[in-house]
Amino acid sequence: MSELLWDDVRGFFDLEWEGRLPDVWVTGAGVEDWQAVLDLVVASGWRSEYSEGGVVMPWPRAWEVLSRPADADCADLRVWPAPDVLAIFRLESAEEIGFDVDLLELQGQERLDVLCGFLCAIGRRLGKRVVMTPEGDGDRSHPVLGFDVESDRVVLLAEPPIG
Repeated sequence: MSELLWDDVRGFFDLEWEGRLPDVWVTGAGVEDWQAVLDLVVASGWRSEYSEGGVVMPWPRAWEVLSRPADADCADLRVWPAPDVLAIFRLESAEEIGFDVDLLELQGQERLDVLCGFLCAIGRRLGKRVVMTPEGDGDRSHPVLGFDVESDRVVLLAEPPIG
């Protein structure tokens, strides 16, 4: 169970406030961090699927994906840390790890706990901060929650909206 309570954070999971697909980020990453995430997915036994241009492909090595030409088909990694909870990673840049989650799948304490466990697993594996921002917050200046390395847990990074 996470240390965040649904009643305290539910405003961040409101589709009108956050958008349906908030962004999750790890900045200051490298190819080795992407490989660590790929290895974590396998080691955790999470259901997953790698595709390029919508075509399912064999499981890759990070350096292979990230060294593809800039005009190559989009590389996606779909990970289900729990049934009916999907994270979609976009393997676009070695410098940052980014993925989307669907707020429709993350309603209630049980699903919040799944999200927090997933963020903790990634943050611990990488030893880096993992933050969730509202959909479309391109400069990532408004993180709402995230894995904090020092406290070793997911914490609030903003005041929840009232509503």
